[in-house]
Order: sequence, then structure tokens, then C-alpha cells
Amino acid sequence: MTLRITIDDDASTAPYEQLRHRISELARSGALPVGHRLPTVRGFAEELGLAANTVAKAYRALESDGVIETRGRNGTFIAAAGDAADHRAALAAQEYAERAKRLGLARAQALSLVEDALRAAYSR
Repeated sequence: MTLRITIDDDASTAPYEQLRHRISELARSGALPVGHRLPTVRGFAEELGLAANTVAKAYRALESDGVIETRGRNGTFIAAAGDAADHRAALAAQEYAERAKRLGLARAQALSLVEDALRAAYSR
């Protein structure tokens, strides 16, 4: 399976973020099934016309999100279509809720802060 990913050089979103978003999207939709092997960092960088560090940064972010896993010299693979990302997001939400409560924020104030943060994140 060849990955058909294009990077828009004129977009306001950084190339590594475009790549991270697209691979995550393909994994969550099932277009990239669990266990699918991704290209090497260098090979993918050449294919996309990007610096290897840009692809490596996207892979690190995807691994941190639980979308991919690196198996040493065996390569990089799709780890989970959505379960891992959902689980990590739920944990982050729980941590935020607990911290907001410890800080003495009212529920409405804590929700308002989350809505502001989401609005900013999704408008980029």
C-alpha cells in the first residue's frame, strides 16, 4: 500500500503537523490498518520532499499519541486505529479535571477554559 500524502507548502500548518494529522486520520478511519508498516523516516522524507527531521518529528508525535509504534530495526507500524488515542485523551481530561478541582476552579470556569483551548487548537 502506497501512502498518498501531500504536504501543502503554502498552508499555515507546519509540514510535520500536516503529516502527523494525515497519518492519524488514516489510522483512525481504518484506511491504515493496525500493523501496517510505515515507510522509513529517510525514505518517506525523500518521497515527500521533506527533511528527515520533519518526518521524524511527526513520527515522534504520533508515537506519543499512541497511533504508531516503533519496533527497533523492524520498523514503524500503525499501533491502534483509535482506542489508544481515545484512552490517552480520556486520561488527559481526567488529569485536567482533577487539577482544576485542586485549583479551586468552578466547573463552569474549568469548562470555559477547555472550550477556549479547543477553539484555539482547532482553528490552527
